[in-house]
Amino acid sequence: MPKQHKPETKKLKTIPSFKTEENERQFWEDPENDSTEYFDVSKMAVAHFSHLKPSTTSISLRLSDSLLEGIRQQSNKLYVPYQSLMKIWLMEKLR
Repeated sequence: MPKQHKPETKKLKTIPSFKTEENERQFWEDPENDSTEYFDVSKMAVAHFSHLKPSTTSISLRLSDSLLEGIRQQSNKLYVPYQSLMKIWLMEKLR
């Protein structure tokens, strides 16, 4: 009878302590750091955040047809959805 092999249990690395959220972000964004070396992926579960409220608010804004057409033409030139372009322009003006 052949021997049965136990699946190898991989020794996980310890997640370092971080002084700031920025340090942690830099750590995880570094291509040298593979998250699978720190977490046992076989024990992961899907998270559901069903009670989160959207962080944006819809508004109704009346624009002339010509203004909206100009915005759409500009967004096509920039390969950006026109509503995203409008948000960018509003943020720039607000600053």
